[in-house]
Amino acid sequence: MTTAASTDATAPERLGTLAADHATGALSTESGIFYLSAGRVIHVESPYSPDLGDLLTRSGAVAPAGWWEAVERAGAGHRVGRHLVDSGRLTAGALELCHLGALFDAAYCALAHDGATLRFRPGAAHWLGAVRPVPVATVLRESWRRRDLLHRIWPDPAVDTAPLTRLPGADPAELPPRRARTLALVDGVRTAAQIASALAHRTFHTLVELRRLAADGMITPAPPLPAAPVVPVPGAGGAAWDEPDTALLRRLLGALEAL
Repeated sequence: MTTAASTDATAPERLGTLAADHATGALSTESGIFYLSAGRVIHVESPYSPDLGDLLTRSGAVAPAGWWEAVERAGAGHRVGRHLVDSGRLTAGALELCHLGALFDAAYCALAHDGATLRFRPGAAHWLGAVRPVPVATVLRESWRRRDLLHRIWPDPAVDTAPLTRLPGADPAELPPRRARTLALVDGVRTAAQIASALAHRTFHTLVELRRLAADGMITPAPPLPAAPVVPVPGAGGAAWDEPDTALLRRLLGALEAL
């Protein structure tokens, strides 16, 4: 399998070309991966959005043991989705609905926070398998719609990716229930993806609530962590070590829990 790298086209342009060529494989951006089959999108992953397994297990739609059993038994054959349905763990309609939501969420994140370098791996397939392939044009149109809606609510996209903190006076008492639950998880460490995962909510719905909270002056991206002080170790011949930063350790723990 060969890997083709490109820096002279945007992700939407490259996706359009792959769709026209009826290509099969995986297009990697700096913030996500698009899996295509015959020029249609069959799955998208992004670290800025909870994956399908996370959403299914945290919502209670599928028991964690059942999800991992499906991955173990059917992952090598790229049939995890089909196995969940055939084993009776999930109906075909429920799988399709949740998968489309996760796909559009991850696609928005992979395009909204994209970088310059793109890589395409011809023939690469995702272990989930095809659930309902989506035309590239539909994926792009939905991503732009979400981008424009979020921009109208609050124009700073840093809310989507940075650890978030509450501002003084942020009071959830009079907020709608969903927004109050979202605000309760803003702790200076969690990102939007981690909050969405903890709530078992789709990323886009969580981003809408977070941007509304930002527009209301209740949350903001957390300031960068201060550099850890360098403390000399007695008897170490001038060597130094970094004092562990508790906030950094909490952030790493949160990232591991999200994964």
